[in-house]
Amino acid sequence: MTKIIKEMLPPDVRVARDAQDLLIECCVEFINLVSSESNEVCNKEERRTIAPEHVLKALGVLGFGDYIEEVYAAYEQHKLETMQDSLKGAKWSNRAEMTEEEALAEQQRMFAEARARMNGGAITPKQPDADQSLES
Repeated sequence: MTKIIKEMLPPDVRVARDAQDLLIECCVEFINLVSSESNEVCNKEERRTIAPEHVLKALGVLGFGDYIEEVYAAYEQHKLETMQDSLKGAKWSNRAEMTEEEALAEQQRMFAEARARMNGGAITPKQPDADQSLES
């Protein structure tokens, strides 16, 4: 919260610690109020899970109707961002479909890249263990 407070104000404005604490307490109380009202809206609809629609209705009931459009826009933006993040993360989920040999090869490749970064960009091949060279 402190970071949000600082980001919202001009750089030359300072906020007293007491004022920061008061703002944080206000935020907590506001969240409790909206959560409680959202729960009541949810219960009236005989639902067990609070959905975004319940939060938007609660804002209206509490007299914050002027903010519903902006809150909804922020919610839609959040959905887009999380969807993009999940698509980026999907490339890692394909790793579970690798065979053990493929996973081992990928691991060795990643180790080689890490060694290269540590050695200033030069990729040095991994030296075979003495035991392995004797077996061949």
